[in-house]
Amino acid sequence: MSNHNLSRDDAAIRSALITTHSYDVTLDVRDAADPAVAGYPSTSTVTFSAEPGSATFLDFISGGVESVVLNGRRLDVESVVDRDRIILDGLAAENTVTVTGTALYSRSGEGMHRFVDPADGLCYLYTQYEPADSRRVFANFEQPDLKAEFTFHVIAPVAWEVASNGVEEARTPVPGHPTAARWDFAPTKRMSTYITTVLAGPYFKATDHWGANLDDGTRLDVPLALYCRASLAGSFDADQLFRLTKSGLEFFNNLFAYPYPWGKYDQAFVPEYNLGAMENPGLVTFTEKYVYASRATDAQYQARANTLMHEMAHMWFGDLVTMNWWDDLWLKESFADYMGTLGVDRATDWDTAWVNFASKRKAWAYLQDQLPTTHPIVADIPDLEAAKQNFDGITYAKGASVLKQLVAYVGFDAFIAGSRQYFRDHAFGNTSLQDLLAALSAASGRDLSGWARQWLQTSGISTISAEMVEDDGILGAVTLRQDAVDPLTGHQELRPHRMRLGLYDADSTGALVRTESIDVDVAGPSTLVTELRGKRRPALLLVNDDDLSYVKVRLDSGSEHTVRTSLNRISDPMARALCWTALWDSARDGVTPAARYVTAVEQFAPSETGIGVLLNVLGNAASAIERYVPATTREGVRKDFLNVAAEQLTAAVPGSDQQLAWARTVAEVSRHGDSQLPLVRGILEGTTMVEGLAVDAELRWSLWQALAAHGQATLAELDRELDADTTASGREGHALASAARPEASIKAAAWDSTVNSTGLSNEILSATIAGVVAAPGKLLEPYVEPYFDCLERVWSERSIEIAGRIVRGLFPGAQNLTEGIRPAEHPVLLRTDRWLHEHPGAPRALRRIIIEQRSHLLRALTAQAAG
Repeated sequence: MSNHNLSRDDAAIRSALITTHSYDVTLDVRDAADPAVAGYPSTSTVTFSAEPGSATFLDFISGGVESVVLNGRRLDVESVVDRDRIILDGLAAENTVTVTGTALYSRSGEGMHRFVDPADGLCYLYTQYEPADSRRVFANFEQPDLKAEFTFHVIAPVAWEVASNGVEEARTPVPGHPTAARWDFAPTKRMSTYITTVLAGPYFKATDHWGANLDDGTRLDVPLALYCRASLAGSFDADQLFRLTKSGLEFFNNLFAYPYPWGKYDQAFVPEYNLGAMENPGLVTFTEKYVYASRATDAQYQARANTLMHEMAHMWFGDLVTMNWWDDLWLKESFADYMGTLGVDRATDWDTAWVNFASKRKAWAYLQDQLPTTHPIVADIPDLEAAKQNFDGITYAKGASVLKQLVAYVGFDAFIAGSRQYFRDHAFGNTSLQDLLAALSAASGRDLSGWARQWLQTSGISTISAEMVEDDGILGAVTLRQDAVDPLTGHQELRPHRMRLGLYDADSTGALVRTESIDVDVAGPSTLVTELRGKRRPALLLVNDDDLSYVKVRLDSGSEHTVRTSLNRISDPMARALCWTALWDSARDGVTPAARYVTAVEQFAPSETGIGVLLNVLGNAASAIERYVPATTREGVRKDFLNVAAEQLTAAVPGSDQQLAWARTVAEVSRHGDSQLPLVRGILEGTTMVEGLAVDAELRWSLWQALAAHGQATLAELDRELDADTTASGREGHALASAARPEASIKAAAWDSTVNSTGLSNEILSATIAGVVAAPGKLLEPYVEPYFDCLERVWSERSIEIAGRIVRGLFPGAQNLTEGIRPAEHPVLLRTDRWLHEHPGAPRALRRIIIEQRSHLLRALTAQAAG
């Protein structure tokens, strides 16, 4: 059994015993292009101090350890290697240990990921570690509070580009190997193991630089570089990325009043990436899905800019100052999420950053915070598996939302002043919640301990509604009601809210505009708003206008009527987005029938000008149809929605983002419904021309997947499409479409390749799973029992990344409520409950995924019961 799930207690014991100083790491990847070579030589030399006579351990998940030399003494490998740990005892006050072994290439996106480009056959490498996968590449003390300086050396093919956190100091030939060279990189400043990185391969590289005059009279010069695969170079908009990078560096350097501390700033866009991006100092890695080879909307470009700013903010929040342990993961992710949106809002030309945050990012938090596995922003993380699961909507989006609320509470200037002091006090060190609170409290002059307890150390979301008493249209008492049950305790957790009430009425043009706003401090179960007494009741009273607080809003009956009849007349983009969110929350919660949400989308989405909001509501409508609308009415609701989508595809401005959004919707929803398949086939074959629509590779694969799900695409047709699109994304599109075909033998083969085989890379695995569950029905009924039977085996045999994809993706969650059965009595829910009851000792992270999937299914069935 593996022992790589490091516990918080073991980490605390180790950090109390030792202090790390430096690493010198050599990686030899010269043979990486040979698929028969599974691993590569890895040598790691670590210097550290320790309590004399004590013992500790290094972490190394490897293909074998060749030697361990401690303070000049060669240790017996068989005696000191305990699975994924190397035991070191008899330590001196100052120690040097060198471990030589074989690290393994990865296809899961963890450790050193190896990718062969199907377009040209070239091999690419990159590393990804968070939270704890650097130990898959070199032996180290894998925990965030044991910082050190790192010096990397890489031996690789001479024609490759190679990069790491530090600047390249030397590149020399390898004696006797004319096709290989050795790259030596400068030592880094002190950092954690999980943010070290190496990039190697025949990458396309672009360079630039940025600089600033500092207050002390010196000059800060930062070399810039961008990388992507050679086959993507033609689609790589390096000039735009450099402009964003320079804007971000200028903004954050001025905002934080602490010069960028990591020397160079490289950004690499890499294949089969598990995350959106990773904040490695000096070499940030991004998913190459941000390199748009097919037509992309403005919302996609803005989302990429947000990610770029998010990662840049991490250079201070997370890299310069790092949490002691993963309990305080929010110290970096919540801040970076907030700062990413702030950076887009203040350092770019986009003016809808906070609208998109309210519409999409907070929706992620709201979803996560209503699960039975929700947790406080400051979470209890007992081990690394738990840490992996907590990169979620609470840590990111709820944390950022709460910080936005804190800014409204203490003021932006005080918030930034506290952040600046925090950097100065803890540069290159580690912190906890109390360290940040001390800095912010001092800067704001407020004791924030109570705020922290109520917002950072509790779970759940408040729901706010307005109750109005009126007489002939004149308001009397207006009361805001708060309901807030902490899902973990079952107790009411009534938090304080600083929020704004917006009063909206029609102007002379008929547009609904804000005529007045009132700021209110909400506390306790009810808050009387005396400022509204005697005013005429507005057409729309928007609670939490401007999105200042983290709450769900229930519209009062009059305001809901206004929204359902006149949503398109609301002129303010933020107010409109908040009304869309209120309608969606009502449908997801089973308060109103989901079909009413779909009707609102049919009626008002065609006039929605915000492309980010439009994409969000169209996606919500698709989800509502397939999950929340009862099976008895679903086909009709879907057909009506597809008719509207097809009409808008041709009615939208040719070549516009809106047209592309409707085209994607036709493709997505047509995986489940067949009423527009002639249109889908016509667009693919060119017999149906839609003026201005770019029918490029991404859209083509979506259309093929819709046909395949209905058995209207042959394997020969899919293979011909793949022959025309030999890219990595094309290979994923083909895998999904192939597995989507509704034949029992195809589903069986796809199931076997995901559950019982390790031959698929992370992205092909996910595409195959998506194909397996496309348009589910009777074909998937035989897999309910095999799913539950395989769970513990999959979790024990696969990495946590791959196991998580399988467990989430194949859960039989697409179920319908049948007549006479209550939601909680559904057979799949009962089977899930039985598995949980029979496996109380299953890994906590595995149980969490199952519990979450059960909750999603119960919510869907409950919504179906609401009609």
